[in-house]
Amino acid sequence: MKYFFIKTKTFYLIFSLLLSLVFISYSDAEEAKRDLSLSDAVKKALENNPRIKAAFFQAEASKSRITQARSGSLPQIFLNENFSRTNNPMWAFGTKLNQESITASDFDPARLNNPDGINNFITSVTIEWTLFDGGQTWIGFKQAKLENEAAILMLERTREEVIGQTATAYFGLILADEHLYLIRRILDTARAHSNMARSRFENGLTVKSDFLRAQVRVSELEQELFSAESNLLIAKTILCSTMGLSSCIPFQTTPRFDVGDGEEKDADKLVEMALANRKDLKQLLFQEMMAEKEVDKSLAGHLPSLHLIGNYEIDSESFSDTGDNYMVGAVMRLNLYSGERISGKTREASALLEKIRAVKNELQLGINIQVRQAYYQAESSFKRIKAAQASVLEAEESLRIVRNRYENGLLTIVSLMDAESALKQARTSHLKALHDYNIAAVQLKLAAGIINESLE
Repeated sequence: MKYFFIKTKTFYLIFSLLLSLVFISYSDAEEAKRDLSLSDAVKKALENNPRIKAAFFQAEASKSRITQARSGSLPQIFLNENFSRTNNPMWAFGTKLNQESITASDFDPARLNNPDGINNFITSVTIEWTLFDGGQTWIGFKQAKLENEAAILMLERTREEVIGQTATAYFGLILADEHLYLIRRILDTARAHSNMARSRFENGLTVKSDFLRAQVRVSELEQELFSAESNLLIAKTILCSTMGLSSCIPFQTTPRFDVGDGEEKDADKLVEMALANRKDLKQLLFQEMMAEKEVDKSLAGHLPSLHLIGNYEIDSESFSDTGDNYMVGAVMRLNLYSGERISGKTREASALLEKIRAVKNELQLGINIQVRQAYYQAESSFKRIKAAQASVLEAEESLRIVRNRYENGLLTIVSLMDAESALKQARTSHLKALHDYNIAAVQLKLAAGIINESLE
């Protein structure tokens, strides 16, 4: 009896443990497949997308160039260590002078003409300082600051583009998910109609071709189902890639398509807003200013430059006895003739300036097109949504009527399948209109440069 009690207790303990493990596994699976909202997807993309990381490090690199440009106005100090050995009469005598080791015997003509080889270790500190170079260093410093501002704007624009790309992929996933759900519903209906056709054929109420036609329809929808399942996996992969994830985590989208109320602002106001907000256009403005500075820098090459130089030197043959000396001076340099190099550089800088201005003008025209195209697409898609909703209701009513007439033997299976196809087409068009409207709304905000306000 005691043995039976222990055995029973052990059985319940093992059963409870297994039940707990199953519950934990189920809870983990449910926890792993979390809801992923659009804002969550955007947040992950902003954290992980490699394009943003590349733009960020580009901005960091441009920030470092400011320090490099500023260093041109500061003194440059170098520590040098040289070694030489020579028996050249002039250099050998001069080396001994620098080492401060000249003796009376060194003036013997035989030793002067045929000196022994002498070693020399030279330790020196050199200073170079450009006091004036026609403003080239100062202009370069301003250019570096402008470049950094442009890089920051490019980073912000990249973030906006990634947000738009993520939203597009997210809505593409919703479309694939909704389309798969639609195909499954229609397939269930087609199978029910196929069973109905089988029953009517077996009872002698219809010909065999009706039943076979219904089976063909089921087969066609099953193939569409396989394609829809594949499209869903592809859409998930695209979204995960946009979020910067090498492998997809289990998730499901939370919102459906947003119908909205249409675009309240008119196209002209949105174009005006885009020209004021677009980061890539502002970046070109900074690049234009940089190009103007480059023209000024090339012209400064015609001006004189003034440099201070200094050197402190220690000479020694074996580091036991040393001699030291120093030298300070100033250098003024004026380029009298450069073989047209400076003038050619000025012409090059002027041409690049005009190029940037042309690119800026092209972008302004492109922004106008982008905004208006997205605006009219959003407007058209919004109108299509209402029309498609009415078509769905009409197709549903038509299918109900045709099904009743088919069940009463008044219509053939072909009419029933035509009604099913019409409903499928109406629902697909409705989904496509919803998808297109949401995508156009995202593209409109991206084109207007205000996408951060709505999605980030």
